[in-house]
Amino acid sequence: MLKLKDLLAQDQIPSEGFEEFASKRYDGAKKISDNAKKKGGPAMLTYHHFVVKLPYYEKAKNGEFNLAEAKIELKQLLGELCVLSGEVKMEQTYFQKLVGKIEVLGELIIKSK
Repeated sequence: MLKLKDLLAQDQIPSEGFEEFASKRYDGAKKISDNAKKKGGPAMLTYHHFVVKLPYYEKAKNGEFNLAEAKIELKQLLGELCVLSGEVKMEQTYFQKLVGKIEVLGELIIKSK
């Protein structure tokens, strides 16, 4: 079982396949966010969830992913989610953006090991 503390302790990024992986994930997230934006209405939550992933995938596919920075940001976002999860007035759009960022960072960190 992979634990967050073990994930955050890793510092190696294999060059083979990482950029290709990020490029494919970028294309998928872009397609989903574009389609959701066209639909509008309730699909805008999906748009907000996926559009925040694009800059992260963009950096990773261009070989600019910084593993150390990603680990720090992931820890901050997870802390924010823990604090906000108890608040009744959390906006759904904000939640979708936050979880989208957590998801993409976790995914790229895992793939980079």
